[in-house]
Amino acid sequence: MIRHITAIQQLSRRTLTSSARRQVENKVPQKQKLFQENNGIPVHLKGGAGDAILYRTTMGLTIMGTVFVIYELVKAALPHKKE
Repeated sequence: MIRHITAIQQLSRRTLTSSARRQVENKVPQKQKLFQENNGIPVHLKGGAGDAILYRTTMGLTIMGTVFVIYELVKAALPHKKE
């Protein structure tokens, strides 16, 4: 029984400490070059099309939220007359 427990412990230890099957490439230096380059593009758009879509979506939602809040404030400030 003890042999089985120690065998399971060794097996689990080997699977946890084994090297990674696939090495991940370090992309930080390329990203640093891209974002530190002085090419006139704002830093929040240097990531490409995905950044542009995310920026426009965020701006659109912000504007829609602001308009909705102003609408609700005006509606609350000027209540309807009861007839």
